[in-house]
Amino acid sequence: MEKVKIREIRAEELEILDGMLYESIYQPEGCEPVPRHVTQIPEINVYIDGFGSKKDDYCLVADSDGHIIGAVWVRILAGKIKGYGNIDDQTPEFVISLLKEYRNQGIGTLLMQKMIEHLKKRGYAQTSLSVQKKNYAARMYQKLGFEIIRENEEDYIMVLKLK
Repeated sequence: MEKVKIREIRAEELEILDGMLYESIYQPEGCEPVPRHVTQIPEINVYIDGFGSKKDDYCLVADSDGHIIGAVWVRILAGKIKGYGNIDDQTPEFVISLLKEYRNQGIGTLLMQKMIEHLKKRGYAQTSLSVQKKNYAARMYQKLGFEIIRENEEDYIMVLKLK
């Protein structure tokens, strides 16, 4: 793994979250990519809309030589439009994204570990996420201690107890 620095996102970098949100969408190999404008669908855009304006919005980025190559962010999505991994109005929900060429190098695990530490320091009891069953990242989440609490045909809802 090349030298990667994990740091908090800067206010002037928030616009990268749209691209990172797109990269976070699981797209199986060999399938037609989902259209880029998918991030504008309200149920998906809620993950980045006005990011940084809520007290529970936290984002860390993976920086390689001044270029953001990945991001992990959390927010509580318990309003009118709930997140896919929403379990209640106290639990921050994870989104993680890495540019394709940086996947499977341990950077995602490092981003997750740093955000988990961040949430523990702030006293959160647990955190959640939603992941498609076919997504290889589901195994990474389990290795980090996330447990499946619900599932449907396509997705797992996973929770990590922080206390």
